[in-house]
Amino acid sequence: MTNSARAVALATLIKVFKQKGYSNLSLSHALNENNLSQKDQAFVTQLVYGTIQYQLFLEYQLKDLLRTKLKEDYLKPLLLMSVYQLVFLNRVPNRAVLDEANKLAKSFGKKNSSGYRLVNGILRSFLRRGQVLPSPKDPVHFLSIKESMPEWLVQYFIKNWGLKRTEKILPSLNKRAENSIRIAKSVNQTQIINSLKKQGYSLTESTLADNCFLVNHSIVNTDEFKTGQITIQDEAASLVVDCFDLQENDYVLDTCAAPGGKTSQLAENLPQGKVISLDIHKKKLNLIKKYAERMHVDERVETLALDARKAAEHFSDTKFDKILVDAPCSGLGLLRRKPEIRYDKTMKDVHNLARIQLEILNSAAQLLKKNGELVYSTCSITIEENEQVIAEFLKKHPEFEIMPITLSKVQSKESLKILPDTYGSDGFFIAKMKLRG
Repeated sequence: MTNSARAVALATLIKVFKQKGYSNLSLSHALNENNLSQKDQAFVTQLVYGTIQYQLFLEYQLKDLLRTKLKEDYLKPLLLMSVYQLVFLNRVPNRAVLDEANKLAKSFGKKNSSGYRLVNGILRSFLRRGQVLPSPKDPVHFLSIKESMPEWLVQYFIKNWGLKRTEKILPSLNKRAENSIRIAKSVNQTQIINSLKKQGYSLTESTLADNCFLVNHSIVNTDEFKTGQITIQDEAASLVVDCFDLQENDYVLDTCAAPGGKTSQLAENLPQGKVISLDIHKKKLNLIKKYAERMHVDERVETLALDARKAAEHFSDTKFDKILVDAPCSGLGLLRRKPEIRYDKTMKDVHNLARIQLEILNSAAQLLKKNGELVYSTCSITIEENEQVIAEFLKKHPEFEIMPITLSKVQSKESLKILPDTYGSDGFFIAKMKLRG
């Protein structure tokens, strides 16, 4: 791999660590700004996500080797990225990692900086000593370091799913996120598959969702993506819209719609219907519009900047056939795609979000027609944001009943929770409710 690929990765990591930016957005911007080969893009992606995913583990490796304060912004991410390569990328020779680290230290360091000597010394000391882990006698601390997960999250998983299941869930969250695509309903699936295969893509049919496939690399530069015949959507996320019993002329409310994936998926099923898509941030409405335009459903989508908690006030004289509450959440089911979330979230965040989620549901409930369907979903796996929110909602709204989820590849008598180790997808929660007539 070229030094330019490592330089792009290091610059991205510096930005993520210093500005607390989302890794996926920072990485996407970096890849768009640099003319890298597909192979180098994949390498940069692996370095960025891998270093962030294993940050606690990597810091633990350096803890006893660092005897001075790191004064330049590039030093910590460079050391972490280099140790990540030495531990996890067996195909990259150790000598190459050290040589490239020295070059990067010289190019990123200040004039007359001796940072490259520090980097070289620490990495050589690490190679002599090897990797270390805490004692497994303390399973919380051991798993926290081994799988690079904050101790509160390890404790949470053990409390709710037991130690054995936790030992499966945690490593699954550090696996590479799959490239999942959904083929639009309006196109010939066989033709799309054959076309992608001719372009060098390998496709594996999803074991979870219809019309979804796992592909070996990004499809954003294909004509099929640009013309809305396919889109990027996690297979678990695509199930949310599939849960509705949609009729072609339904009037649908999507309460928390940006960036627009589920809005467009809804609109695909409504040739004579309409989707009203809300988002609290006005600047995000353009994302929904562009998504709908690319998928050729923009005539069936109307956007509005509105706090979903105030939807009942705004639409006081309106009733919808279907309502989707894809609620703002902690995102703890997305740790493969946004690995930095694990370091930023706390249980206080979870409880605050659960309160907001319930407020949105309470507002949306007032806008549903009799016998209408209300689907609630999050990309979190916490009990507080999911099962407890639904239990509180049903307690307050006895006129609603929970409905079974019956899809072609997955079923549930009540709500559906998908843990990340089950299908290798994002973690997700879906509950379908009906307003009694």
